[in-house]
Amino acid sequence: MKTYTHILFDLDHTLWDFEKNSEETIYTLYDQYELAKHGKFDCDSFYRKYKFVNTRLWDLYNKGRINQKELRESRFVKTLLGLGLAEHEIPQDISEAYIQICPTKTAVFPYTYEVLEYLQPKYGLHIITNGFKEVQHIKMGASKLNSYFKEIITSECCGYKKPDRRMFEHLLDRINVKPEDCLMIGDNYECDIEGARDAGIDQVYFNPEKIKGRKRPKPTYEISCLSELKKIL
Repeated sequence: MKTYTHILFDLDHTLWDFEKNSEETIYTLYDQYELAKHGKFDCDSFYRKYKFVNTRLWDLYNKGRINQKELRESRFVKTLLGLGLAEHEIPQDISEAYIQICPTKTAVFPYTYEVLEYLQPKYGLHIITNGFKEVQHIKMGASKLNSYFKEIITSECCGYKKPDRRMFEHLLDRINVKPEDCLMIGDNYECDIEGARDAGIDQVYFNPEKIKGRKRPKPTYEISCLSELKKIL
């Protein structure tokens, strides 16, 4: 089995449970802004619509088609307009409230801490994320993840977004290691797996829902639970 010295982790959807934390936040906002008074949708519908809109906007952001400001300003407008609210009925500060609340949530994927405890004495651990700098640092602090990682690279810090190989190369330069000494772990096939492969880095595709994607090159490894990393490393 190949020997690595450094492990690179994506954060959202890989360690930090974005969907669970986001869902809790959406439910809080539904009550906080009394959205039930409009009588047009329930809390579950609000979350499902937000998830649909947000996922697509993040895809556009990752592809460089929209910027951070456009993503943040449009996701709740598009969500609530799509659910039947008039523009004047949309709370003006709901996007900012989401940004303040969600990063303080602490849900992580099963075995996150156990696996990090197992890996930390053996490898240099690092985060490489397209998430926004201020938000990612709050998430990691609230979830007590900071102490495990040496470098935390965000797309804002280095000027590139995954899957751009230059973002991976920026991290490799900072830790002064060769691509073949690293292993990338992430849930996004395009950003994490294809991006790492393009930079010459082996990959672990984290696929907890065991989704069958379109025909594409296999990652170096594929797992559905973080505990499976102990079999690889």
